[in-house]
Amino acid sequence: MTFIRNERLFSKKWFIAYTLIVIGSFILAAGFVFFINPYNIVPGGVYGIGIVVHQLTKGLFPFWPTGIPIGLFGLALNVPLTIIGIKVLGPRFGIKTVVGFILTSVFMDLLTMIVGENDPLGLAKDVFMASVFGGVTIGFGLGLIFKSKATSGGSDIVAMIIAKYTRLPLGQLMIYVDSVIVLLGLVVFRDWHIPLYSWIVIFVTGKVIDITMQGVSYDKTLFIVSSQFELIRDKIINDLNRGGTFIPGKGMFNNADKTIIFTVLNRRELAILEEYIHQVDPKAFVTVMEANEILGEGFKSLHDKISE
Repeated sequence: MTFIRNERLFSKKWFIAYTLIVIGSFILAAGFVFFINPYNIVPGGVYGIGIVVHQLTKGLFPFWPTGIPIGLFGLALNVPLTIIGIKVLGPRFGIKTVVGFILTSVFMDLLTMIVGENDPLGLAKDVFMASVFGGVTIGFGLGLIFKSKATSGGSDIVAMIIAKYTRLPLGQLMIYVDSVIVLLGLVVFRDWHIPLYSWIVIFVTGKVIDITMQGVSYDKTLFIVSSQFELIRDKIINDLNRGGTFIPGKGMFNNADKTIIFTVLNRRELAILEEYIHQVDPKAFVTVMEANEILGEGFKSLHDKISE
């Protein structure tokens, strides 16, 4: 069973995918060079390890007086990890993933040569801002790479391998692996600020990846339990021009039959409907949740999503 989807060479999808990889890799590298590396923040991953090794090897090699280049070390880790990942997990890592981490490493070291590594943006006195904007930049770059159907490789592969031989969820393992790397930075640099800034970067990065992949959504998911479900249905269909679904249910206290309305609205429509529900049934029970991504009729089609 293969896990890789290959686009036809030089097709429109091929050009879009590799354009996303090139742009995403450059932005990812820039995020490290301008906001992360100069302040020894260690946001997990192979480049987090590279930052630690870079500092530990200062002055050890005459041809690398400031330490082993971070991009080069990240590449040196990514190659064997990817090979091991293919052997253990199967062909989940296509050529796009390899191109992505090679470009990121090259861009990172080239940018470092051009701008230097000593506080290029003058944020030494405001590392919190560097952490936030570093997380935004790295998250955006990674999001573009993920949109091309590539992966980030690196420590993610370690988490996937551990997940194969344990029953731990992959998401938790990725957090554990990155946290171990963050704590490695604490041990090496002996500065308790570093893990705090690093976890800020990790958190912001995750949020920006989601936004980049799914877009900014103002849609809300609603579950409505009301005796006036027919009136509410008419309001949703006729006034708001939205659809929905009736879900049969039973009350837990009296075992009475209930009709639950499931629908998706934007923020303006939500305000209108809430006011109307208050008028027709003040005792209605309404649950409102964030809808990160809506696919289907009336919204973005699943076909368009898969075709991106």
